[in-house]
Amino acid sequence: MEMLVGIAAGILTSVSMLPQLIKVIKEKDVQTLSPVMIVVLLVGVSLWVVYGIMKSEWPIILSNAFSVLVNATLLTYYLIYRE
Repeated sequence: MEMLVGIAAGILTSVSMLPQLIKVIKEKDVQTLSPVMIVVLLVGVSLWVVYGIMKSEWPIILSNAFSVLVNATLLTYYLIYRE
């Protein structure tokens, strides 16, 4: 049961930024984004990946690695589209 809860939590938190990323890609508008929030979140999920590796917990590693990818992409688009 623990594993299922971990997997569900990981999936939900991992995909939570996808709608924002899709919106940014479609509209090429990043004015409403906070770069500080993106960086803090990116550091946080990166640390979760490290923690998951230290504990050998694949649900933590995979879900947060996906979050790193999404947030790094969002930050990249922010840097490209900012005025």
